[in-house]
Amino acid sequence: MAAYEEQEYNKPFSFRIWAKMLPFFRPYKKYFVITLGLNILLAAIDVLVPLFQSYAIDHFITPKTMDGIQSFALVYVGVIVTQTVCVYLSVRAATIIEMNVGKDLKWAQFEHLQTLSFSYYNTTPVGYIHARVMSDTLRIAGMIAWGLVDMFWAFIYVVSVFLIMFILNARLALIIMLIVPCIALLTVYFQNKILHWNRKVRRINSQITSAYNEGITGVKTSKSMVIEKDNEKHFFEKTKDMHRAASRSAKLNAIYIPIILFFSSVASAVVLARGGYMVQSDLMKLGTLSVFISYAVVIFEPIQQLARLLADLISCQANIERVTDLLEQKPNVTDREDVIEKYGDAFMPKKENWEKIKGDIVFDDVSFRYPDGKEYVLEHFNLHVPAGMNVAIVGETGAGKSTLVNLVGRFFEPTKGHILIDGVDYRERSQLWLHSQIGYVLQNPHLFSGTVRENIRYGRLDATDEEIEEAARSVSADEVVNKLEHGYDSDVGESGGRLSTGEKQLISFARAILANPSIFVLDEATSSIDTQTEQLIQKATDHLLKGHTSFVIAHRLSTIRKADLILVVKDGKIIERGNHQELLKQKGYYYDLYSKQFEEESAMQIFSEEDDMK
Repeated sequence: MAAYEEQEYNKPFSFRIWAKMLPFFRPYKKYFVITLGLNILLAAIDVLVPLFQSYAIDHFITPKTMDGIQSFALVYVGVIVTQTVCVYLSVRAATIIEMNVGKDLKWAQFEHLQTLSFSYYNTTPVGYIHARVMSDTLRIAGMIAWGLVDMFWAFIYVVSVFLIMFILNARLALIIMLIVPCIALLTVYFQNKILHWNRKVRRINSQITSAYNEGITGVKTSKSMVIEKDNEKHFFEKTKDMHRAASRSAKLNAIYIPIILFFSSVASAVVLARGGYMVQSDLMKLGTLSVFISYAVVIFEPIQQLARLLADLISCQANIERVTDLLEQKPNVTDREDVIEKYGDAFMPKKENWEKIKGDIVFDDVSFRYPDGKEYVLEHFNLHVPAGMNVAIVGETGAGKSTLVNLVGRFFEPTKGHILIDGVDYRERSQLWLHSQIGYVLQNPHLFSGTVRENIRYGRLDATDEEIEEAARSVSADEVVNKLEHGYDSDVGESGGRLSTGEKQLISFARAILANPSIFVLDEATSSIDTQTEQLIQKATDHLLKGHTSFVIAHRLSTIRKADLILVVKDGKIIERGNHQELLKQKGYYYDLYSKQFEEESAMQIFSEEDDMK
């Protein structure tokens, strides 16, 4: 299983990169203001709580009196209630931010994915796309909603604590501050190491997501080829890599945390020793010492939190880069602004301006090479396909048969030259206009989760049940439906998993027929179907393709003998053209292909008859 080389994301912190997220944050700025304001108040309360302890010691415990305890208790309870309400409101606002920013990021990515060209999906594994839309989005939303707010609280809290300590006793405050640089240096060192391994964990996790997706979606292939052990080995290797990286991060944390606790204990001991001497010498009140001890115990936690969150902030930048890279992907094929203005786009089509396609197609001096290719696949290619003509494209696997239909469907555009549909360069009209007029039946049919009826209806969403059933009957798909327990309302399963390949092919064929397109594209549509089913489809297509321009990529040459034009492709070049009889008379490459396949099919038929006799 070939590994997809994912881009490394380890740039230094950049406000420019984070600014790309502003459009997703602006709609919820009210909640940002609320949660930041509440966290300022919470930081103030957290700083003041030890002062209540100091007041209680100096005014009630030391003098051994209860005078004023009621007022003190009332104020203290009021502060605690205020703290509780602030925490509730802050958590609620942060949750709203997290949920909505995450939702908007997912929507934006999914919507953008609909606009990308086929080439993006050919080169990007589904697992990596899934990781960006799900994992990266969740981490960004969480960092924005909780991480930035926690950093803000920690900063306000640390500054306020040191300010109060200096006001209470500058000498004791300096003792604690001398330990802060040690904590800071250790934190920076360990957090950089931990960040490195955490980034590796996330990168491997993305690879595991991809491997898991392939293992599940390709389970039939895995079982038929008996490669479960290889898949298991590959998956286990990835999980072991992730385990090792996560273990290194955990070990670093296991070293880092006790060291910080040690310095925190040292700070508390120093404060207790020095402060105790000062209390005995009447240089400090006992209540003030209790404040310092409380601050010394807790001050290093928000400092650690600041360092950790800063590291997370830098690390989260990689997630933003991954998401924005997806959002900034440009499709290879785009409509001009004036074309969109007239015809609309995929999300707001202006169907009232769409011209009806007759199906006359002209390749005018077309040269083409793939975006990542160096050599031309087609060079100075000319072809006129009148409306209603049936064009078959044949050749060995990998010869480049799909290139022509990809160009016809405008999934790619000519590098040089023009393709005219009904006399107009198809770049003068929208992609959606063209795609809505092409019916596809692919070699590997895809059905959506849902019922048979729903899957056929995708051909034309406003179709009635009668029209759906008629489309199924026209291609003999009703024979598949009649075998199912609930007929047209039977669930096909994820990707049509409850149906055989041939059954899925018939359903997808019915879907294409229902759309009643001007142009048909059959990409080896009968290569995965048994001979009996193929004969049913062949009979239907002979009737239905009449009057429609059609391109048939054929594996079985016996199915295209009636084609008006046959194009023979080899090594990405069209080497022969003509109808079936003309090509046989030439006794060239097509003749050799046909003869070889005819002999193989005859031999298979003989073997089949012998088996039947046994």
